[in-house]
Amino acid sequence: MFFLKNLLILSVEAVKNIRKSTLFSFGLAGILMILLTAGCGSDGSKKGTDNPTRGTIKVGVDDSYRLLAEAERYTFESLYKYAHIDTVYKPEAEIINDFMNDSVPLIIVNRKLSDDQVAYLKERQFIPKVTKIALDAVALIVHRDNPDSSFLFGTVRDIFLGKITRWNQINKKSDLKDLVVVFDNFKSSNPRYIRERFSIDSFPSTCMAARNNAEVIAYVEQHKNAIGVVSVNWISDPADTISHNFLKRIKVAGIALEGDTDPATTYYRPFQAYIAEGSYPLTREVYCINRQTYTGLAYGFSSFIAGEKGQLIVLHSGMVPAAMPVRIVEVKH
Repeated sequence: MFFLKNLLILSVEAVKNIRKSTLFSFGLAGILMILLTAGCGSDGSKKGTDNPTRGTIKVGVDDSYRLLAEAERYTFESLYKYAHIDTVYKPEAEIINDFMNDSVPLIIVNRKLSDDQVAYLKERQFIPKVTKIALDAVALIVHRDNPDSSFLFGTVRDIFLGKITRWNQINKKSDLKDLVVVFDNFKSSNPRYIRERFSIDSFPSTCMAARNNAEVIAYVEQHKNAIGVVSVNWISDPADTISHNFLKRIKVAGIALEGDTDPATTYYRPFQAYIAEGSYPLTREVYCINRQTYTGLAYGFSSFIAGEKGQLIVLHSGMVPAAMPVRIVEVKH
């Protein structure tokens, strides 16, 4: 008992001494922390503003994926009440520029960065993290009263090359005259994809541009001689009021397999099963690209989209999820 009493007295005295000695230490440590924080600049302050489920960030989204991004954002913010995703919709070229200039830490686009762009970021200590989230398709749309809505792959190529400029070159019985091709924006991913797919340096005079995918659909609805080029995300979700409204106003064209020249062949429309199995010939991948140097909200949102709930939203949007199989059912008559 005497031993325990002395031990208790020693402990109390030790605590008093520790308090006296550490008061100066804590004060010195506080001053050092202030100096270190000031020396870290803006990057240090950024790291404290968000984490995977909390904070506010801007996300640059190719306008082709506006409907998908809105559904993902709404669900994510519903699950995580302290997270806010400020989505910015622009043509692909402008979204990439914003990303390279550090205006947005996360983008949703259908191409990876070029080697030069990756090297530029690495020189500045940014390592872009790429997450594949979906398989998408470029859809061709025509007026509802146009009887010609099935094209050979070679016909599609010749339209974009300017070799076919009139509808009677496709169907001799057509009463339509000059053919017009409408893109959403010449800075967008759709014309960039078509240029790369068909090795085109410049588009012919038959091609024009609106301002976005919605305007392409409106133009085709009002002009019987037009072919519109849009992302399948805009016209593939019957349950979405916007997408369903568009589907009622136009027809989605079917395209034959590359190399198939038989007029009686099968023409594939950009349905999920045909995109997944590769039958539809105008497909592409969709990515989230994150440049944050820490595990922040950009990481959290991109991980959500690539996760189970986010991939179900991709499936519902009419695209093919990157991490979930699409079951193809053969119906026998």
